[in-house]
Amino acid sequence: MIRFGLRLALAGGREAAARLVIIAAAVALGVGMLLTTLAGMNAVDAQNQRYAWLNTAVAPAATDPTADPMWFLIRKDYFHGRTIGRIEVAALGPHAPVPPGLPRLPGPGEFYVSPALGDLLRTTPAAQLGDRFPGHRIGTMGPAALPSPDSLLILIGRTPADLEPLGARRVNQIMTTSPSDCSHGCYVGINSDGMTLVLSVVAAALLFPVLIFIGTATRLAATRREQRFAAMRLIGATPRQISVISAVESTVAAVAGTAVGFGLFLALRPALAGLPLTGERFFTADLSLTLVDALAVAAGIPLGAVVAAWLALRRVQISPLGVTRRVTPPPPGAWRLIPLLAGVAELAYFIGRRPQTTNGQITAYLSGFVLILTGLVLAGPWLTMLGARLLAGRARRPATLIAGRRLADNPKGAFRAVSGLIVALFVTSVATGVITTYVANRGEPRTDSVAATSLPTWFPPEEGPAPTADRIPALSTIPGVRSVTLVHANPVDTPPPMRFEAGAAAYRSWWPGIITCAELERLAVFGSCPAGAQVVAVADDLIGERAWDLTNDSYVWPAADASPAQVDRQPIRSVVVDTTSRAAFEQARTMLITAFPATPFPSSIAEWESDNARQLVQFQQLANVIMLASLPIAGCSLAVSVAGGLSDRKRPFSMLRLTGAQLGTLRRVVALETVVPLLTVSAVATGIGFLAAHLFLRAQLHYTLLPPEGSFYLMVVGGLVVSLGIVASTLPLLRRITGPEAARND
Repeated sequence: MIRFGLRLALAGGREAAARLVIIAAAVALGVGMLLTTLAGMNAVDAQNQRYAWLNTAVAPAATDPTADPMWFLIRKDYFHGRTIGRIEVAALGPHAPVPPGLPRLPGPGEFYVSPALGDLLRTTPAAQLGDRFPGHRIGTMGPAALPSPDSLLILIGRTPADLEPLGARRVNQIMTTSPSDCSHGCYVGINSDGMTLVLSVVAAALLFPVLIFIGTATRLAATRREQRFAAMRLIGATPRQISVISAVESTVAAVAGTAVGFGLFLALRPALAGLPLTGERFFTADLSLTLVDALAVAAGIPLGAVVAAWLALRRVQISPLGVTRRVTPPPPGAWRLIPLLAGVAELAYFIGRRPQTTNGQITAYLSGFVLILTGLVLAGPWLTMLGARLLAGRARRPATLIAGRRLADNPKGAFRAVSGLIVALFVTSVATGVITTYVANRGEPRTDSVAATSLPTWFPPEEGPAPTADRIPALSTIPGVRSVTLVHANPVDTPPPMRFEAGAAAYRSWWPGIITCAELERLAVFGSCPAGAQVVAVADDLIGERAWDLTNDSYVWPAADASPAQVDRQPIRSVVVDTTSRAAFEQARTMLITAFPATPFPSSIAEWESDNARQLVQFQQLANVIMLASLPIAGCSLAVSVAGGLSDRKRPFSMLRLTGAQLGTLRRVVALETVVPLLTVSAVATGIGFLAAHLFLRAQLHYTLLPPEGSFYLMVVGGLVVSLGIVASTLPLLRRITGPEAARND
């Protein structure tokens, strides 16, 4: 039977070959996406491990008595919005620990740089970047020291006398614990639990359309296969022999598809490593599979195909007349709505009851989305039946009446043709709704706003006396500097409690700095004074709470209890440089870092916000991946389903043509059979997707869903148009497959 099954699969004619190729292609696509998802999760863990040594400042004491200590300091710097990791070390002996990827520790006046930072130093004027790093370059960091090929890192050698006053930590070993497992306050690395949550949602969103595609491809020409197997049963084949033949056919396609899927993954792995899922690219080696991953996929996919084949032919196995004595299946019941409603109820339940742990959130939200998605697919036939009965009840033309009655007779089969596209619409609706709302609430300031163009440097009082005015570098001489403002300390150094006014937003009446109104009027972009005031209290960066609402240009600072003459006598609290170009911005930063290396490195509000917005970029990229992958997959599923349905029904259509039905009527029947369930369930899927997104946002972030941009609606309309185009492309098959010869009995 195995040899006979192989012969049917490999030499069964054009129909068998086409079926083998389509199923293998569907399986290959699914295997490729599954392997990519598994490798992506492994890559996040591997990248997090590469961050480990950057947390050496909190490394526990080494047990090796021969290890010499060293001073270790890590600080964050920026260049054109990109983060630079600046690590400074000072060895206290010849056996001080050496970070991975380096031959030795740099001595005083020496530094190593990452390849990406080395490229920047070569192509950027020294006044903007290179002058802020003391010493000279002695080498390049190896890949073992880099979280990503794009990482901007520099390891600078200093003397102990330089580092000790800057707050460096004394350590005697390099940190090797991954930030995911660090219990000592690691602050550099990835929130791997959060990424696992996101990747889990993405995996479910991508794999569901693929599984539907595989199921649709497996059922290609199912009617003719069932008839063929039923005929074998009638001439004496046993259910076991039918099972073996079916299993062999399915296994051949699944094994071929699995092999191609592994090949696709390996071929595309370098390109996949370039997707910055965590905000930075991966090394190709990090995007790898464990032995368990590979074996599970290699054995699980063919095994699943065998089970699917056995389930698909269970009617033939029960009775050889199970196919020939076909009866109208019972209509789907309203109970199919239960899982859908249960999923919505589950997400609604967690509003105000968000689980505290990441695993708890994964379980709560992911199971809710999967339940809704499963319920949507399960309720699809019932919704299709409602639409079909409405269509048949209002029919005025033969094509409409035939299509309505055929849909009402078998709504499960009609919905199966569009289920892949429906799932894609649900996934994209959820992703777009969540991301649009998240970006609107947590987006970074505009690049042309004062929060992006001004650069403040703060002199914390607890870190020593503030500099005098003559120590401030000549920042105003830099071309492109609009203003240089000195903010002095507020003589009232005890902040009063927050004040509230009825019907107005909360505001602070006290800020740590003061500035004269004459100076503030000259600046203009940083706000204004209240009427009659001569001095106002301001934030160190002259922005304060405006960072969250820069659309209000009429911001008024509160009056301060000080005179203009008193302002100049107060110590300098901060210096704020406003620029008109990025070159001037970076040159001013370099001058400030060089002049005040012990103070926190200057950065703009926009750069701080961009750090927070990095996760938004990751989510947006993942949503784009879902949109770009799901719709083509769903379109392929629809094309295979429509073509397979025409092949299975070519004899009934031929009989209709022999009885006088026009070819145009049959085309309208096929079009209506696809358009009605497509439009009916599309509206439901999109609406349920937005509802699920709203419930998730309320439960997890306390946000209210905001309408997506017009591009989303264009994408949905475009997807539907493409789907209708696919349906239209299959209609010419009707003329060829419904000729008089197709009406003969086999």
